[in-house]
Amino acid sequence: MPNSRSEPVTRSSAESAASINSHVKSKLVVVTGGGRGIGKRLALGFAGAGAHIALIARSKAELDLTKLEIEHAGGSAARFEGDVRDREFVSEALNRATAHFGRPVGVLICAAGIQGPIGPITEADPQKWWDVLDVNLRGTFHAVRAALPGMMEARFGKIVAISGGGAAKPRPFFTAYAASKAGLVRMMESLAEEVRDYNIQANCLSPGGTYTVMTDEILRAGDRAGWRDLEGARQVQMTGGVSPQRQLRLAMFLTSPKSNHISGRMIHVEDDWERLADTTLSAEAYTLRRLQKG
Repeated sequence: MPNSRSEPVTRSSAESAASINSHVKSKLVVVTGGGRGIGKRLALGFAGAGAHIALIARSKAELDLTKLEIEHAGGSAARFEGDVRDREFVSEALNRATAHFGRPVGVLICAAGIQGPIGPITEADPQKWWDVLDVNLRGTFHAVRAALPGMMEARFGKIVAISGGGAAKPRPFFTAYAASKAGLVRMMESLAEEVRDYNIQANCLSPGGTYTVMTDEILRAGDRAGWRDLEGARQVQMTGGVSPQRQLRLAMFLTSPKSNHISGRMIHVEDDWERLADTTLSAEAYTLRRLQKG
């Protein structure tokens, strides 16, 4: 992982997850951004539950380390080094993953993302601003487009995209990131309606404040990040933020049969999501138009 302050997903916790999350056993789970941060943590957790993991990221060193950790814990993984902005690479990676493991993609976790420029929009580098949408939105589109044909043929699939700060409310000084994440949520909402008849569910998981390289970027930005985000990053630096286990439990739920009736939603790790297993949702619940607490 990128730092030591994050609560690790240990082998014992992975084994515990395996005992209660048998629905992913032997399924092919593709994780973009699987070399570090939230993507890596979810990859380790799903591997511990018996899934075959296909890791996609740009850093060979991070991919190699994640794959090694999975295999040392008894799991199964393959790694594909490349940029999610490259449509041909993503398509080829998923084709190779399905051939390698001998099964279609059952679960797609879209965790690849960058934070981009921090500070007033009038001072943002235009290319760096657009790079954020390119990675966070275009990259997700490429992964979804590559995974869907196999899912539609199998009439089964679970897609979980990692949303983030700015998806549901304004986030000044992070305009590129906020715009990309709001767009990502709307993409999943719209996709969910397109693929509903194929027994495919698409949702966004909002992971809460958790220590990643983005935390360090905010701390380095200082006052340019705004006092709210800077204070939040300091708190996460001290505490580690939301634990990987809490994020994993929600991800497991969103990829389980218990969530087959839930699609096109943005679920926050702090939401009372356990009750959703037995709840009929209203059309407006847990969407981009969600009401804010308080």
